[in-house]
Amino acid sequence: MDSYEKFLISNKLSDFQQSKEWAKVKTLWKNEIITVCDNDKIVLSISILIRKLPFFGYIMYVPRGPVGIIHSENAFKELTEKIKELNKKYKAFVIIIEPNIGILDKKFYNMVKKIGYRINSKAIKFSDEIQARHNFRLVLTGRTEEEVFKNFASKTRYNVRLAIKKGVTVKKMGIKGLDDFYSLMEETGKRDKFIIRPKSYFKEILESFEDKADIYIAYYEGHPVAGILPIIYGNKVTYLYGASSNSYRNVMATYLIQWEIIKLALDRKCDIYDFRGVSMDQGESGGLYRFKKGFGADFIELIGEIYIPFKPVKFKIFKLAKKILYNYRHAVFNIKVKYNK
Repeated sequence: MDSYEKFLISNKLSDFQQSKEWAKVKTLWKNEIITVCDNDKIVLSISILIRKLPFFGYIMYVPRGPVGIIHSENAFKELTEKIKELNKKYKAFVIIIEPNIGILDKKFYNMVKKIGYRINSKAIKFSDEIQARHNFRLVLTGRTEEEVFKNFASKTRYNVRLAIKKGVTVKKMGIKGLDDFYSLMEETGKRDKFIIRPKSYFKEILESFEDKADIYIAYYEGHPVAGILPIIYGNKVTYLYGASSNSYRNVMATYLIQWEIIKLALDRKCDIYDFRGVSMDQGESGGLYRFKKGFGADFIELIGEIYIPFKPVKFKIFKLAKKILYNYRHAVFNIKVKYNK
């Protein structure tokens, strides 16, 4: 384990998306890591994904970084200068950073604005951003299984118990469960109308993160009915991908499988179970919002994007083109779903 990984894992802002393992998964992107040090010790770091796009040139993107003393203006200025120096190599049209910082953190907000970053805190839907700005996170520090379960919504507790009563079992499958998991992802994508990644992508995650990522499958009467791909990194377990079958939905397997992974996080002495994002276009009435909230997790609204448009005109055209492409892809996808039922 090198000094960067040691620093990342030990920091409270640690996130798997800032790891070298995640950079390996993102095979279409280059990766550059910048660090700010004090007496040869890393105090602030950022892992940047860099990709060359047709017409636009290079884009720089930072998921859930930087990590470290994020409120130090001097350190952040140094980090920013190093980013600008790196950009002499790539000549990117923009760097988009989506930090793991809450929208109520005015000190951070004012600091990055003073340094010269622009801020976009307007995203509501998944399509408005790269990472979801609205998240649910369950704090586990110092809590027992009984305390965590008791804090679930009554309906969630009922559904977990019902799944157990119905005979649903959850098994750790690893790479052996990839086929079942991917079949469930395909069902979920068609049902909920989203485009899924190829099977090779999920295989890459398992291989890159080795003992940190796994596949768990919930079975009912021998049938795979729900699946989860979590990542254990630093002080938290992240619910990265989940899927479920259209069949046997009444056995509530999705509730039991979440509870089993939460218990895994408790057993590993993790501080947080990260449910990740929800789309807020339906407000608090959205199904995903109600599902995740039912587990007693805290609703977290992040600051969103902080960015530097190195080439402002090109960045504006990029945002417009991205929106048009998104609408086109989903229109085509919906037509395919409609005529292939």
